[in-house]
Amino acid sequence: MLTDIAILSPTGRNPGRAHGGITPVIRTLAEAFKEAGLTVELVTLTPDNPQRPIPGLPGGIKCRTLGSGHRRKQVQRLGAYLEQERPRALLAAGHRANVLAAQCPRGDTRVVLSVHNALSPGLTRLNPFRRWRRLSALRRYYPLADAIVCVSDGVATDLAHLVPAAQAKTTTVHNPVAPTDADGAAPMHPWLLDARVPVILGAGRLTAQKDFANLIRAFAALRQEPNPRLLILGEGSAREDLLRLAARLGVADRVALPGFVPNPRAHMAAASVFVLSSRWEGFGNVLLEAMSSGTPVVATDCPSGPREILAHGAFGQLVPVGDHEALSAAIDESLSLPLDAQAARMRAAAFAPAQVAGRYLDVLLYTDHA
Repeated sequence: MLTDIAILSPTGRNPGRAHGGITPVIRTLAEAFKEAGLTVELVTLTPDNPQRPIPGLPGGIKCRTLGSGHRRKQVQRLGAYLEQERPRALLAAGHRANVLAAQCPRGDTRVVLSVHNALSPGLTRLNPFRRWRRLSALRRYYPLADAIVCVSDGVATDLAHLVPAAQAKTTTVHNPVAPTDADGAAPMHPWLLDARVPVILGAGRLTAQKDFANLIRAFAALRQEPNPRLLILGEGSAREDLLRLAARLGVADRVALPGFVPNPRAHMAAASVFVLSSRWEGFGNVLLEAMSSGTPVVATDCPSGPREILAHGAFGQLVPVGDHEALSAAIDESLSLPLDAQAARMRAAAFAPAQVAGRYLDVLLYTDHA
């Protein structure tokens, strides 16, 4: 047995490149497992050259690929890998990886799935056939795992509703807050260099899930002096729609979408308020990243994660999903009466990688002595 923990991830091309989603969480966990003295290998579902080092992957962590292709082929390759390497535990991340891991012959390897987003909202957006196929896979394969980690209580409740047979195997482990990576810092946006003008910050994929249109509407309703500015970091299919909305509301000159920023922590620290405007989330790591910088936060009370992170509003304001007037009022209040920065930092510290990795290891390396 050469590997303690194998992590099956949907992609491995550049774990340091993506911000948000599964990739940075996996990178942070892998590094924390390694620092705990365990051997870790990242197994990916990409056609990458397995001999080529992956940028952003911490040193000392092995990597191999199962290659792309039909699911049956990948199951066979994963089975061969487990038979050859015999890791103590396999942690799968994301639905495709979860399905492969759950149906794979595993020998003595403990197989743990991880669910990083509420599944119901995504299912409702699929056509009836794809929804039936996805739900069938959930109900057929997820109960076969040894354990399932959900990143929030809301995600766990959602999974239990969809897959009742998996409920007894499910536990909640919140995501870690990745440490600041100074090497990944991007040049600061010029607006953040002028402390005289408040800057509201959002970050994430420019998609319907993040509902940045609601944030722009809330921003347009602000009546602060001097007029604040809005930065939204990220890329996605909604970019042009968001720019058109800002123009229609007369705030285009005070809204900027500068694109992807590999490590936005410096931007968060310089912003006046960070806002998460999502319709749904799995957890909402960006909230914790902003809080670790001491920046006031406002979030929609979406399913799921923000309410758990903010302790029902004790560490930041929660507003109804899609209510731009309530969001605008909360931003206005946060600009006028920001919460204690030190309290926010202390709350974020509860999600430090070493602590979260320890909770994962309790699940991954659990043995039944009965």
